[in-house]
Amino acid sequence: MERMQRRKKRVKWTRILLLILLLMIGSVGAYATYQYKQGVSLADGGKFKDETKNAKAFQGEDVKFGRINVLLLGSDSRGEEHARTDSIMIAHYDQDTHQSKLISIMRDTYVNIPGHGKQKINAAYAYGGPELLRQTIKENFDIDLNYYAIVDFEGFSKIADIIAPDGIEVDVPSKMSYGIGTTIEPGIQTLHGDKLLGYVRFRHDKLSDFGRVQRQQEVIGKLKDQAMSVGSILKLPKMLGVINPYVDTNLDTPTLLSLGKDLLTNQSNDIKTMRIPVDGSYTNEQFKNVGAVLSINLEQNRSALNDFLSL
Repeated sequence: MERMQRRKKRVKWTRILLLILLLMIGSVGAYATYQYKQGVSLADGGKFKDETKNAKAFQGEDVKFGRINVLLLGSDSRGEEHARTDSIMIAHYDQDTHQSKLISIMRDTYVNIPGHGKQKINAAYAYGGPELLRQTIKENFDIDLNYYAIVDFEGFSKIADIIAPDGIEVDVPSKMSYGIGTTIEPGIQTLHGDKLLGYVRFRHDKLSDFGRVQRQQEVIGKLKDQAMSVGSILKLPKMLGVINPYVDTNLDTPTLLSLGKDLLTNQSNDIKTMRIPVDGSYTNEQFKNVGAVLSINLEQNRSALNDFLSL
């Protein structure tokens, strides 16, 4: 009899604990939904609000767990269906080691685009969207891309202000104004939203596109550092809500939440970065109907990229 009573008590407490757990899960889900909707309300629309065509066309292999490669594209097309991309990156994340890596591909890199011959790599997006760019990167560099994300630059400003409400500190080498819609003075500056966007987009100095790539990688690394706090983890659903209308991606919301939480809660690994073409592997050339390009040693760059991702 006594044993039966103890068993009934254990069953009772098990049920109570399960009920508490379910209530906690429900509360977290309700909070996440509320935060996500708050973020959407702050977004004020966005040009990718109803975008689905690219997701259907993209043929990257779905990865449930392991090494993930995401094609990141920066866009300010101003209404064109497929303008040439302002920035081309590959974000690599290893869910086993929690190592994140970022590869920037210079947009003037001269490569073969399937069906279109030799062109600047950013022309691939104009010809056939993210899927043709995926095929181009696979053919030239032997890298498989699983997902894509096209980020509208207005969305970058909004998400930067949510992650880093106090701004990002940078050392501006010289005055920046041409082509970015704002003026940034030289020296140590703390930049917010639009000025931070101008900082990563400016390319009218002696370093041209090379300087812009350096600044893009610098700011992404600093935003990740800012994001790695309990407060940012709690704000993750809100951040996704804000950025959602400004991003065309085939990554679903649960996967984004999972990856975002994983990145933010594993703080030991800094972002490793590289640039294609690597130093000493290219020459500046000019071709009729194409313009100024970076003519690269394809084998050298393919090998460097594969070595970087395998480390």
